[in-house]
Amino acid sequence: MGLKRASHAVYDTAYHLVWCPKYRKKIFGEEAIREGAEQLIREISEEYGIEIEEMEVAIDHVHLLVSFPPKLSIGEVVRTIKNISARELFRKFPRIKKRLWAGELSEDGYFARTAGDRMTRQIIDKYIRHNRDIEQGPAQLF
Repeated sequence: MGLKRASHAVYDTAYHLVWCPKYRKKIFGEEAIREGAEQLIREISEEYGIEIEEMEVAIDHVHLLVSFPPKLSIGEVVRTIKNISARELFRKFPRIKKRLWAGELSEDGYFARTAGDRMTRQIIDKYIRHNRDIEQGPAQLF
């Protein structure tokens, strides 16, 4: 990704973000829904200045390796992506809402890790690619 410039900052950030659908439901098992989620996340990220280096929408969770300007907080980025994508996915695929009791797509929490000296982008990138086709257990978040 390299150094990037904003109006008052020079930065090189990388964050590994993971979140799950409510109740760890396998919402993204249907290819159309998974592809729709990926496309929405890409569009939202582009609109908000978030660069996606790697993304995996698995059956029951989402992995992102992203970079964004320091003016944005990790929580703000996750909230923005989760809220907008949920609203649009419910609109495009109303059958999803029937599978969720509370009418919310994602769990409240998320996992975030910065890429640095010990946990490099390459390691996170490799981890996400490696886990694309592996079915995860219900209690595993990352």
